[in-house]
Amino acid sequence: LTLACFIGFVDSNISFSKAFACCSDCCLLHSVSAASVVAPSLQLQLQFVTCYLWRSPTIARSDIIFTQSLPLAWIVTMIFARFAVAAALCAATSTAFIAPKNAGHGVKAVDLSRRLSSPFMAATLTAPETEAAEAPSVMRPPIDYSWEDVSEQLVNVFGYSQTEVDMYAGEVDNSKETLMNIYKALQLARGFENACNQQYMQGKIRGFMHLDNGQESIPAFVDYAIKNGDKKYSYYREHTHAIASGVDPGEVMAELFMKETGSCKGAGGSMHIFDKSTYFQGGWALVSEQLPYAAGAAKSILLDRELGVSDDEKFEKQDVAPPADDDRISIVFVGEGGAQNGRTAELLNSAAKDNLPLLLIVIDNGRAINTFTGDVATNGKVYQQGQHYGVPGLMVDGQDAADVAKGGKAVVDYIRSGKGPAILQVHTYRFNGHSPADPEHERGRKDEKAWARVDQDPIKKFEEKYTANGVFTEDELKAAKKEILADVKAAVKFADESPMPPVELAKELEYPDAPDTDYNTKPVPAFADAVNARTISPEQMETITSHIDGLREKAKAGDISIGDAINLAIHEEMLRDPTTTIHAEDLQAGSSYDIPKLTQQTYGQIRAADEIIDEGHFIGKALGEGMNGYRPIVELMNTNFGIFGMAELSSAGNTYATTGGQFDMPMTIVGAGGTAPNQALGAEHSQPFHAYVMGIPGLKICTASSPDAAYGITKSMIRDNGPCFLFAPVKMMKESKGKLDLDVCAPLNKAALLHEASAESVAAGNAVTVLTYLHGVKEAQLVTEEIMEEGFDIDLIELRSLKPLDMDTIRKSLERTNKVAILDESTQSGGVGATVSARISEELFDLLDAPVKRLCMDDAPVPYASTMEVAVVKRGSDLVQGVFDLATGQF
Repeated sequence: LTLACFIGFVDSNISFSKAFACCSDCCLLHSVSAASVVAPSLQLQLQFVTCYLWRSPTIARSDIIFTQSLPLAWIVTMIFARFAVAAALCAATSTAFIAPKNAGHGVKAVDLSRRLSSPFMAATLTAPETEAAEAPSVMRPPIDYSWEDVSEQLVNVFGYSQTEVDMYAGEVDNSKETLMNIYKALQLARGFENACNQQYMQGKIRGFMHLDNGQESIPAFVDYAIKNGDKKYSYYREHTHAIASGVDPGEVMAELFMKETGSCKGAGGSMHIFDKSTYFQGGWALVSEQLPYAAGAAKSILLDRELGVSDDEKFEKQDVAPPADDDRISIVFVGEGGAQNGRTAELLNSAAKDNLPLLLIVIDNGRAINTFTGDVATNGKVYQQGQHYGVPGLMVDGQDAADVAKGGKAVVDYIRSGKGPAILQVHTYRFNGHSPADPEHERGRKDEKAWARVDQDPIKKFEEKYTANGVFTEDELKAAKKEILADVKAAVKFADESPMPPVELAKELEYPDAPDTDYNTKPVPAFADAVNARTISPEQMETITSHIDGLREKAKAGDISIGDAINLAIHEEMLRDPTTTIHAEDLQAGSSYDIPKLTQQTYGQIRAADEIIDEGHFIGKALGEGMNGYRPIVELMNTNFGIFGMAELSSAGNTYATTGGQFDMPMTIVGAGGTAPNQALGAEHSQPFHAYVMGIPGLKICTASSPDAAYGITKSMIRDNGPCFLFAPVKMMKESKGKLDLDVCAPLNKAALLHEASAESVAAGNAVTVLTYLHGVKEAQLVTEEIMEEGFDIDLIELRSLKPLDMDTIRKSLERTNKVAILDESTQSGGVGATVSARISEELFDLLDAPVKRLCMDDAPVPYASTMEVAVVKRGSDLVQGVFDLATGQF
């Protein structure tokens, strides 16, 4: 920092940011830190001086290759002129870089030639002159697995013969081309991440960024063993996984630069790389959330095979069966710290139960963020965790990229052969902190990182191994590296020159389908009849047709319940579009309100899945199916149980926008919820979950207090290409009966005027607009006559769409009444009524003759006893008083 300030002061042609970036290359990118590496201060200062002299006078770095564009005489003159300045700086700052005596505990001095190499020089090809590093005094020593150790596991755990194992070894060891491809993948991963670090320090990459240095054997394995059609789910440290999967490095870098040419048009950023053409499906920021998504993606592969459909060139389903040798799999990456999350056990259970073609890659760097994993977890051998579920696992040493490729390919082929899921744990070291801004104060982290960079570099080990045995010459590897770094330079240049996305794009990415979409016009899939014919037996079709006919007769007679109306809509839509699936607890029995009744009996377990009792898990699986061409329905027995799935719901809402519009997210979540007066369910079953999810972007939220509304909204939601949530009133699921407007989809953005105040009451100023939903509709209808007997009247509006909110209907009513009361089934703080009230006050203030009257739940938890509950939950009697207060001017 001192040197950068001085250079910037001496040479006015060099900005401070460029000077700092120049000087920081050695100390930051090569991690020469007085706090972590013992080295003579003079060497450090000479390094900085060399950096300054070498990269000046232009310091036009081009970020990777530094050009000297000025005349030679000028350069020589400036070098001599600055040498005195640099020498004086060395003397003046001779103590600035002296490390304390205990710095770099257990670490020998790092070879200076390695520090002075290019930022992209992953490992010197010249043997270091200094003594090799001492045995590490770090908390996590290397495992030093040999190929024999890996071979033994493949034989004993995966059932391979020794001949088969030798074949996997030979495919790598006996192919110079394969080894060179592995080496290039290693260098591409390292070079790309180093470039990211440089651009981050210059401010061209912003936000959170997580680098993969030291773990390059994983992307090298992906490049070697994973196919384009395989579904890939990673976490927030995914740049190299995406590139190894075939995503263009320029598009990845442009995404990090927040440019329109990025893989997600600049909407995703570092932690959210997606690419539909390579089936790279994230980039997910919440730790371990990607695990159930990958299970859903694996399920979609089985669905393709079962239904006889596949993706066309637009990645839409077509009536073409996958090839007979279809061996696609789903791959999910997780750190061993993240693998301690309970989602891992749920994933293994689900994958084993359904025999999913799924690979769980555990990137074992010994750190949960920066904390030593052993400090917070006892199960470091995640690859053995699958034993409880019959899922085999393999441990490999990430320092030997060839062994990772060989062993990993054997595991992948085990899955491709139809034998079920498996785990691959790669023991490795991460050279960087959790993110560039991380202070890394955790126990032992800095010492381990410094030691690992010297002694546990997979690229260095590859070079040493294959130059020593004569497979490659140093010149061959240098040439390969030069080629790769040129590609990285081109990626940076592409990103730097690309345009920023337009401001209008943000709103365009809110919903895949516009709020005013007419779902009645959505086309029926051309393959529906053919798929139904080959997947539903005549006996099953006869049974379900009879069931549907019976429900339709009830609907015509006005005798159908809300639960049955939703069930009818689901069956009609599942027959109309065979890509529709359903997930629920207690599904075989029809759950609590018959919503999924006869689905599994008709469409089989592949399309109608009974799930474990964890809503987050099967909402996550539905998300994975939705990203891969299916239309999942999730039935929540009680919507409050969705609290377990808040992370998955949030990501479902974000996915279309985060991916730059690449991935639709058709998902319908439906269930009974709300809080009826005197329902006696206690606090946990009486939570206003509909208010909790109001803040999730990209989510359409509707309510239905009648069978007709429930039927029409359900049909529309299933046809929508984005995530939708329908709340039905828990205490009215069976008691509310009515007729249905059969075969008609309802809008998802409209409220419904259920009762209109008389013209006389409006003229007299005695009319009030009442906004309500769920049980509030019944409460308002029960007291409407009483209100009219008192000489008042109401426009009763059911808020069938909570988001987006139908402000046009509200405005039209307020133009008549100029007064509004909200009978709200959520809390005073953060409730639905608070949002509606704010919108009215901001947008329709001039229409109001009085403040908005909110009749909402108290912030206290809902008690079980009715004597206490009456103080928390509002009801019809409260509405009568509210209307009176507004109409008489007492409020």
